[in-house]
Amino acid sequence: MPGKMVCFDKGERTDMKLKILCIGDLVGRPGRRIVSQELNVFIKEHNIDCVIANGENAAGGSGITPQIYEKLLRYGVNLITLGDHAFRKREIIGTLESQQDISRPLNLSEHSAGRGYGIYKTAKGPVVGVANLIGRIFMKPADCPYSAIDKLLPSLNQKCDIVFVDMHAEATSEKIAMGHYLDGRVGCVFGTHTHVVTADEQILPKGTAYITDVGMTGPHESVLGRGVDSVLKSFRTGMPFAFEIAKNDIRINGIVVTVDASSKKAEHIERLRLEKQYHEESAYDSDNGKPQYLNDNF
Repeated sequence: MPGKMVCFDKGERTDMKLKILCIGDLVGRPGRRIVSQELNVFIKEHNIDCVIANGENAAGGSGITPQIYEKLLRYGVNLITLGDHAFRKREIIGTLESQQDISRPLNLSEHSAGRGYGIYKTAKGPVVGVANLIGRIFMKPADCPYSAIDKLLPSLNQKCDIVFVDMHAEATSEKIAMGHYLDGRVGCVFGTHTHVVTADEQILPKGTAYITDVGMTGPHESVLGRGVDSVLKSFRTGMPFAFEIAKNDIRINGIVVTVDASSKKAEHIERLRLEKQYHEESAYDSDNGKPQYLNDNF
């Protein structure tokens, strides 16, 4: 049953390699559709053990709803991370409080709903954890991500065999710095939020896989997933316009990382770009929750 609360023990067998897929910011109905059609096929063909997806733009481009949360799990996603739009849809708060496969940024207020990490036990046995951080440069106020992850890691390492970190941030420098800060302490640090995939995937010197941004899962004939015309009108006039979700050139962007569950070090990282042609009649549906007026942000 999707989202069922489970208590995990670390896997007994840790002498194995796991392939973990990290999917970039999933935007609206078009992003959800390609995941629903293509993810399970990719998982089977490439022997993926765990799928992590950033879902903070899944509901009409901003936030996530309980319906979408449950559907993403059915599509094959195992862990969902969020970002600056984590609480955009109020109805998700109950899910954040009750489920441990969806996380909001760890370094938000300690009084925020939900938790800053998620946990998933793979079919092979090892347990994968993902910590969710948010940046502070060009972003809304947040607590120190370095202090937050330092405080979490000792307890998360006791629960998990492998730890990934989603660094949801605007500034590339802030993401790169976090990668080096956590090198050798986690299996992978991957960036989200900017919706534009970077070409700097690498294994850092102490064994942590890293990429500055995994890109966007959604319509790429767009401005970060939104319709080109409405964004241009807003930029040229300085007036507010509704940033409608685009519908064409739908892709999944992400990375596949191979990690040794015994050493906890990454052995391989590879970018994923999966394109499919779909005819979208509408970029919205009832799963998005209540529509927002003049939603002029990304």
